[in-house]
Amino acid sequence: MRLNGTGELLSAHEYPATSGELIDAYGETRIELQDGSESLGTVLGRMGAETFASAGEAYEALQSGVGHEAVGRRYYSDRDAPTVGEDGPTPLSF
Repeated sequence: MRLNGTGELLSAHEYPATSGELIDAYGETRIELQDGSESLGTVLGRMGAETFASAGEAYEALQSGVGHEAVGRRYYSDRDAPTVGEDGPTPLSF
């Protein structure tokens, strides 16, 4: 996921700020995802009315609010244990 400078945009904003204020100011900014893109306004709008005390809070909300298109293969985990009859990766010690 590429947030395309949204961290800098959010850092320059004055806080506390509501999600509505951020949407009004930066809603059209595009976020590049693994499989497509979506606007900052869409992501923040999905969360409803929120008030962010800092740019860090707004940025974390943005990161956690993106759609499933941001994660690559859905439901895939390379950390799950192998299933019965399946060989897992060879353990590697550092």
